[in-house]
Amino acid sequence: MIRSSILFLALAVIFFCSPSTAAQRGTGPGAAVPLFQGQRSLGQQGGTTADTGKDDGRSLRITMRDAVNRSLEFNPSLGSQEAQGRSSEESRKSARGAFGPRLGMTYSTAKQERKSNPSTVKPPTMGSYSWGVEISQPVFQGFKLLANYQKAALQADSDKAALRNAELSMTEQVQAQFLNLLRYEESVRSERDALARLRDQLRITTAFFDVGLRPRLDVLQAEVDVYQAENSVIIAENNRETSHALLNTLLGLPATAQVNYTGQLAHVPFSRSLEQCLEAAYRQRPDLYMAAKSVEIAGKNQQAVQSDYYPQVEGYYNVTQSGNTPDLQKDGSNGSRSQTWEVGARATWNVFQWGTTYYADKEAGWLVTKMRYEAENLKLSVGYDIKSKLLAVREAEKRINVAEKTVEQATEAYHVALARYQEQVGTNFDVLDASSKLTTAQAALTGAKADYLTALSQLYVAMGEFQPDLMRR
Repeated sequence: MIRSSILFLALAVIFFCSPSTAAQRGTGPGAAVPLFQGQRSLGQQGGTTADTGKDDGRSLRITMRDAVNRSLEFNPSLGSQEAQGRSSEESRKSARGAFGPRLGMTYSTAKQERKSNPSTVKPPTMGSYSWGVEISQPVFQGFKLLANYQKAALQADSDKAALRNAELSMTEQVQAQFLNLLRYEESVRSERDALARLRDQLRITTAFFDVGLRPRLDVLQAEVDVYQAENSVIIAENNRETSHALLNTLLGLPATAQVNYTGQLAHVPFSRSLEQCLEAAYRQRPDLYMAAKSVEIAGKNQQAVQSDYYPQVEGYYNVTQSGNTPDLQKDGSNGSRSQTWEVGARATWNVFQWGTTYYADKEAGWLVTKMRYEAENLKLSVGYDIKSKLLAVREAEKRINVAEKTVEQATEAYHVALARYQEQVGTNFDVLDASSKLTTAQAALTGAKADYLTALSQLYVAMGEFQPDLMRR
């Protein structure tokens, strides 16, 4: 029996210390570290196609909803937060395991040299060996085990909320960049239209100059405006390409991928009141949930510290075998062999530690107070955040109405100035000025629409509400 026990122990040691087994358990130098592979179970699932993770982005038509879902599924930056959440869940399971019994083994060897006169019993020639097995069960740890488990469970919940918070932040980034791309595309179209108008004006002015109806100055002014419009087109196209590359990056695509992002700067009315927005924020925001969990975690930390006020009690059962050879067998005339078992309970109690536990308890209590103040401060900040973003939505909405009327009037003014010039009753400056004002009005309308949707995206995130498609009515 002893030989079989020692053999079992040796095989167990070899198994648990082997590199292959350590790698399988994820604890050795060659451990298989879990990496973010675009299969996040805690995050928002979805994508453009079934094999989106293998597509480099070519020939894809991606709407805002598709862009948000793809970023939540494939952006590597969210993998870190998810790994933290999974780690906290494993920590909770580890804390739960502390409630169960523990099995331990010991194997020891020692050699003694004894000199006595007259000589009596000589110590074993090969030394003494012992092997023991003990099972212990915590009975009462001053509520420390319970507090540690509850703290680990609260941390796991908090990290899940942190993942949700990171998803909302990623949603806001993707939507803001998507809207920037649409804004720059509208700017490119507007600048190209302005360039086309100025080229037409240059052609008309040149024709009038050739027949002596207009001075050379009008031609020069028209040429300068054409060159300035060409420069504006170049800048707008560069801004569009830069925004396109950044949006690709957020979606986990190569910056050079030619993706067809589809959408328009539509005006979607938002009718919720400030009170409704605040109610949604207080109910849904992950950071408020995390703040509440932080207060509870601090309370559990204090409870764990207070466990040192109480005795620690555990039950145990052990079996010990000893002998004068490595296989625990009796050898020689001075050999020995014995086997004992013991069952009992142990209680330890640190009665006095010069205030160590008392002041640690006070420290933990003040940390609880700190977390409560921070949670209250965050709640106040949420109120300001919601109101400021709702005001930004209302402001952009009013600017859209003004910009639409401005574009309408500027378009009519340009056509009137162009007709007057062609009838020889207006000047070249009137046409160029009207064209410039029309371009400015169009840019203002595009900016107001983009600002409205951007503010709306920020408001949804501030309320803790996942809204991947802002243009959905």
